[in-house]
Amino acid sequence: MTDPSQAAAGLGRSAGGVRVEHAVTAGTFSLDGGTWDVENNVWVIGDDEECVVVDAPHDAGPILELVGSRTVKAILLTHAHDDHVTVARDLVTATGATAYLHPDDGAVWQLSQDGDPGGDLHDGDLVGVGDVELQVLHTPGHSPGACCFHVPELGVVLTGDTLFAGGPGATGRSFSDFPTIVDSIRRRLLTLPPQTVVLTGHGDATTVGDEAPHVQEWLDRGH
Repeated sequence: MTDPSQAAAGLGRSAGGVRVEHAVTAGTFSLDGGTWDVENNVWVIGDDEECVVVDAPHDAGPILELVGSRTVKAILLTHAHDDHVTVARDLVTATGATAYLHPDDGAVWQLSQDGDPGGDLHDGDLVGVGDVELQVLHTPGHSPGACCFHVPELGVVLTGDTLFAGGPGATGRSFSDFPTIVDSIRRRLLTLPPQTVVLTGHGDATTVGDEAPHVQEWLDRGH
């Protein structure tokens, strides 16, 4: 179920007509025999003509509402946990776009989905939309193929479940590793400009500068 009142657009970050739009969908996350209720962020980046969708959780309706009549150039999946890919195939069918996932998350994808997503993401790939490019950063740890998407022109990085306000994503379940996620965050995310806004897969945004001073705290607590 999705609460339409949770859909939000216009985060005040734009460049050349390209803007960031946002919705929240609700459902479940299942792994290792457990199931939890979760709310997920969906991010749509584009101008009036075209856009890309980042993640495909729970309910295609609010996502397609954000997309509207625009051409969807790609559906970019930060990782393959089931709460981030629930409606990937529905979005592909509705928009004609290809869904992309890093191949190292193939085994995670197979836990909840048949076949394959359709396209591969690789570190360093560039995905153009309007006048900006999303840069693919492979950031393993939460899952082997987890990726973030840096948009320098907008001053944002979309981190999925790799980095949140308060620290790294969870690493206590299958296919995850705490030292690996900390290394990914240090090398790939905390090296971005400190004012870079971190748009997360769940919960509130933060900035690189807000999170960078706390690495030792994460190491001390072990998560």
